[in-house]
Amino acid sequence: METTNTTSTTWKVDAGHSEIGFKVKHLMITNVRGTFDQFDITAVSTQDDFEHVQVHFSADVNSVNTNSEQRDGHLKGADFFDGENHPKIEFVSKGMKKTSGNEFVMEGDLTIRGLTKHIALDVELTGVAKDPWGQTKAGFTIEGKINRKDFGLAWNAPTETGGLLVSEEVKVHCEIQMVKQA
Repeated sequence: METTNTTSTTWKVDAGHSEIGFKVKHLMITNVRGTFDQFDITAVSTQDDFEHVQVHFSADVNSVNTNSEQRDGHLKGADFFDGENHPKIEFVSKGMKKTSGNEFVMEGDLTIRGLTKHIALDVELTGVAKDPWGQTKAGFTIEGKINRKDFGLAWNAPTETGGLLVSEEVKVHCEIQMVKQA
């Protein structure tokens, strides 16, 4: 008789050891990087692996940080995130599939500015370890690409050569440490 794990395991983000990052081409010649400094992630696994996990992520739009107060203000405003009317970015996973070893593809629904689109992210489980205080932690690198126009972030300006000031493609790069809850 085969037994199944009917309990679930909850993981919470260790925000002090995690980063939610992105980069966008500026003038189509350099990347501008940014982070969201206020975020929350909860993952619930129904089995003893990360292939059977449900992830919920949210970020505070007003915590966007690109190391430029003027640019951050523009990003928080109506031209981009419209933080006054849409204060959160959210992602809810719909499935995670192992592709090889410790690599997965996580699919889910991303909501920015009230618009929800299905996306896929590459996930690497970088390790599981106990810290000196007995907490079990798991590390992940998450990468993906989205088109910002799909989420209503359409502002742009032409350059004198006919190009665009800001690329439509946004590259997502996150380093995440999760803590297993007792």
